[in-house]
Amino acid sequence: MKYNFDEIIDRRNTNAMNLEGFREYIFHADQSLKFPFPDDQFIRMWIADMEFATPQVIIDAVKDRLDKRIFGYTKVFDPEYYEAFAGWTQKMYGWSCKKEHLFTAAGVVPALYELAEYVCKPGEKILTLTPAYSYFKHAADYHGIELVCSNLINRDNYYTIDFEDLEAKAADPAVKLLFFCNPHNPSGRIWTEEELRRVAEICFDHGVLIVSDEIHCDLIRTGLKHTPLAKLYPDSDQIITCMAPSKTFNMAGFMLANIVIPNLKVMKVWKERHYDWQNPLSVEAVKAAYQYGEDWLTQLKLYLDENFRFVGQYLAQNLPLAKYRISEATYLGWVDVSAYVSPDEDLPMLFAREAGVLLEGGDMFVTNSDGFIRLNLACPKSILEEGLRRICKLLAERAAA
Repeated sequence: MKYNFDEIIDRRNTNAMNLEGFREYIFHADQSLKFPFPDDQFIRMWIADMEFATPQVIIDAVKDRLDKRIFGYTKVFDPEYYEAFAGWTQKMYGWSCKKEHLFTAAGVVPALYELAEYVCKPGEKILTLTPAYSYFKHAADYHGIELVCSNLINRDNYYTIDFEDLEAKAADPAVKLLFFCNPHNPSGRIWTEEELRRVAEICFDHGVLIVSDEIHCDLIRTGLKHTPLAKLYPDSDQIITCMAPSKTFNMAGFMLANIVIPNLKVMKVWKERHYDWQNPLSVEAVKAAYQYGEDWLTQLKLYLDENFRFVGQYLAQNLPLAKYRISEATYLGWVDVSAYVSPDEDLPMLFAREAGVLLEGGDMFVTNSDGFIRLNLACPKSILEEGLRRICKLLAERAAA
């Protein structure tokens, strides 16, 4: 490989959430919370950023911008930003948006918070498919909006949509917005075109606007294909698409996401209320990612493919009652360990205290996820192997006790 994904990078003293923020994020605690392991001895498999260096082409673009020496108030004025984004989505997915529909936000999560408020009036509801990314619920809760959940159907760790249930809940006149994850986090499903069309038609029939969170769309297994939901309905204004290079190129800290809003009513509110300024370094980083990052991403995906295969082999040999399927998308493994733990067990605390592994448990994914753990596999294989060794040792010893 041209890029060294086996390199172990020291992230200490960088204010990394991954390393220094886990007490607050996972356990809602401060530094007084103590563990049997020193912080730098944890295997960190939780928050969704990578242990790989951001591509050099992005670093170089930021350095070039630093050489300009002035970092005043910045907005995207030149057409190159749109051209970079549209060129990427056209090449990767055969889809691009109109320039006047492209807006930016300080991340997909901030956009979810804004869109929940902009679309829903008091007393209205948001619908989502569960298990779900926790910020779908947080965004609704923040504005006092009821979140309605339609449970996905799980057959041997392969998730499908219960369309009958989804339609029954979408038919509630109070439901005005669907938070839809495409590809799905945490299961890693890439929805088929047929599934996408059925979701869209249900929402169209019942007047439900769709926010399609496609932040993981670039991180798919080699040989598979992602379809943007909006690609299937180029004339519809009922689909808002959220994409970002943050997961793809390990640059979440730049805090710049692309929000495609064709709906004039929502667009009007967005323009009136959204703080539309950008970080000058972030603008250059995002442009460089889309213009020059494809080669790095291709090799990253091959490395992730191997990590996913390795997890399957390791679990089969050392934790045979665990249920695992290679995710079609994301760099996140979704593992059912319910055969080894009690239903009400605090899994993040269990693995932190007893194994020295930081991970996210099923209770962090709204509902329909008890007994699962989500493992971040975007790390050097040596770290992955040690994390799996600790996880399997703990659960195997519990099973033998």
